[in-house]
Amino acid sequence: MTTEKKIYWVVGIFSVVIIFGSFLIPGDRPDKEDLPWHIEHPTPNSVKVFGLTLGQSTPGEAEIRFKEQAEPSLFKSPEGDLSAELFFEQINLAGLRSRVVLTADISEADLKSMYERGLRMAGTGSGKKITLTPEDIETLRKAPISSLTYMPGVRVDEALILKRFGEPSQIIKEEKHGTSHWLYPQHGLDITMSEGQKPILQYVSPNEFDILVTPLLKQASQNTK
Repeated sequence: MTTEKKIYWVVGIFSVVIIFGSFLIPGDRPDKEDLPWHIEHPTPNSVKVFGLTLGQSTPGEAEIRFKEQAEPSLFKSPEGDLSAELFFEQINLAGLRSRVVLTADISEADLKSMYERGLRMAGTGSGKKITLTPEDIETLRKAPISSLTYMPGVRVDEALILKRFGEPSQIIKEEKHGTSHWLYPQHGLDITMSEGQKPILQYVSPNEFDILVTPLLKQASQNTK
């Protein structure tokens, strides 16, 4: 093995150790607010994660918190549902490069108005993506965050999820997609697990948890028929 290859090999191993270390190290060593299992409840029906309180903090505050600018977009599902999202392609939390998607709490009427004012429209694998006007983008940045989706840049096994989040109150399996949803209603948290894939963690306020669970239960019921 050449000296150059040895250097690349050592750097690669060291990087993996750092990445897994961010999940394995005790919660009081890095900044606690950088850890996905550090979940606070300012009130019984509120969730604070990554230093952001859902239903109160804004995407603009998230940009300051993450030290990155988000990409805002409006999405229209095949069923015609509209949602306003802000996407962080790459942020660093506890030494782990991850992606985060925020959903802005915008009324249905305002979403429709934004859609009509949209500058461009492009097809996606799950509907349409609309480019918003600068004025509507500013509106998104000032709106409350209704949900936060965290996608770590590393695969995590079930044992580690159990260690950090505890036993889920319920697990719902999606046979069609080969995924399992680990549900923590007290935290408004749905962890999507899929063998060989990175987990997806979605947080909402506990009193809005049914919005996540109802479609899963409906689909699970259909699969058993």
